[in-house]
Amino acid sequence: MKPSNALSAQEVRNRLRCRGQTVSGWARDNGFTPRLVFDVLDGRLKGNYGKAHRAAVMLGVKAGELLNE
Repeated sequence: MKPSNALSAQEVRNRLRCRGQTVSGWARDNGFTPRLVFDVLDGRLKGNYGKAHRAAVMLGVKAGELLNE
């Protein structure tokens, strides 16, 4: 079960679509590979550690804290 303030993958995709932005474009603009972001949104990566965690938190699919790296 996801925390109430976290977004579903579909909600994230809809928000990007409303802004006229693709998932790949968002990934590149934020320093991620498109593959990593698609893997987070599709549930292949849970976003527990490293770049996947950072992407999940920035996308809003996971509540969490980002530490400056």
